[in-house]
Amino acid sequence: MSARCEICGKGPVYGSRISHAHNVSNRRFEPNLQRVKAFISGGTKHIRVCTRCIRSGNVPRSKA
Repeated sequence: MSARCEICGKGPVYGSRISHAHNVSNRRFEPNLQRVKAFISGGTKHIRVCTRCIRSGNVPRSKA
């Protein structure tokens, strides 16, 4: 399953892991995705969205 928000499309960002001795290796910053019930096209559906979309109200939440 891909680490991508189904509302805004936010995905992983790449950076560097740097040790105290300044050894550099690659790492991935994953978005904080949550599985929520949303009201999509007349019914409820489980989708994976980032917490920024949940907090800003971009997710049409299910009433049930």
